[in-house]
Amino acid sequence: MGDPTVAIIAGEGVLPRMLSEALSRAGRTHIACYPHGLEVEVPAAEEFFFERSIAFIKSLQQRGIKQIVMVGKFVRPRSLNLLRFEGSTLMAAPRILASLRNGDDASLRALAQIIEEHGLKVVGIEDVAPNLLPEPGLYASTVPSDLDRADVERAAYIVEAISQVDVGQGAVVAKGLCLATEALPGTDAMLEWVAATRTDRPETGRTGVLYKAPKLNQDRRMDLPGIGPTTVAKAAAAGLAGIAWEARSALLLDAEQTMADAERLGLFLWSREPDQA
Repeated sequence: MGDPTVAIIAGEGVLPRMLSEALSRAGRTHIACYPHGLEVEVPAAEEFFFERSIAFIKSLQQRGIKQIVMVGKFVRPRSLNLLRFEGSTLMAAPRILASLRNGDDASLRALAQIIEEHGLKVVGIEDVAPNLLPEPGLYASTVPSDLDRADVERAAYIVEAISQVDVGQGAVVAKGLCLATEALPGTDAMLEWVAATRTDRPETGRTGVLYKAPKLNQDRRMDLPGIGPTTVAKAAAAGLAGIAWEARSALLLDAEQTMADAERLGLFLWSREPDQA
């Protein structure tokens, strides 16, 4: 299969493993690595220290790596060991430290910028494994009703609006009313809040939808929305009829399990074209 030219910088969760398996199925040799302090699911992944990022990047380049994919959940280090810094990374320390103060996304963007400044290209899943991004269509046998479709359209409009101010990637809408929007705590917390506070549940059946899409100005190489078994379980617990997302712009995590759980619980899974009503 040749020498590897792709390296996965892995965060937590199932996505790095999914990407590694997809690359292997495609016959593409690759390596995986992860920042110190994270627990990752990719076998034989190599650990590196944030304080030695540039030396590690240079070592990847020397090994023939040309592309970097950054996937999974990254949590910025809460503190750095100044004694661990090597020379080249120490020169970039002010930028790194400034990015840590601005949150997880800022830290990722800063690391991506540093990687590209040293001659490697940061790419997204759609560049190396586009088959992991579901095409338009239904991914469970339940079909959304006209009311569900109207709720999805409304939720998509809301997600687009909140994304302009970099708030979140999801919203819950039922019968045209917005029950919640995603913020820093994430999708699971939003669905748990809806389950705990919702007062409009019908005696039979389910109403309402979860919709997810990337932010308008999001760097699509990193942090695409994901829908997995936990999402399905929490959407069901919140009494929702189904889950929709922007086609080719979100990931089905543990796809077989996610689809099986949606089937069992009677939820629809809809990969929706952005302009589709």
